[in-house]
Amino acid sequence: DKKGWAFGLGLERLAMVLFGIPDIRLFWTDDKRFTEQFKDGKITKFKSFSKYPPCYKDISFWISPEFTENNLCEIVRGCGGDIVEKVELIDSFTNAKKGKTSHCY
Repeated sequence: DKKGWAFGLGLERLAMVLFGIPDIRLFWTDDKRFTEQFKDGKITKFKSFSKYPPCYKDISFWISPEFTENNLCEIVRGCGGDIVEKVELIDSFTNAKKGKTSHCY
């Protein structure tokens, strides 16, 4: 009986160290969030991203005079935590007859 170890140091492993890539499986993805980070002739550190695809959702509601955008952002980030990347006003509508304003984020 003989015992031994097997290991390899392929190009992918070298690139992982050079670019700071944590998972070798990323090399076989066609996710643009990964592939667009690297350009020919440039060494740039990998910037991590969610393993889930982007999900664009919006929410619309009538606002009161006491409403502040900062309070909304605190609530959204308090509920969603680190998975929330951006909260921005997309549209604002004012109903002149009712005197109400609606925001869409």
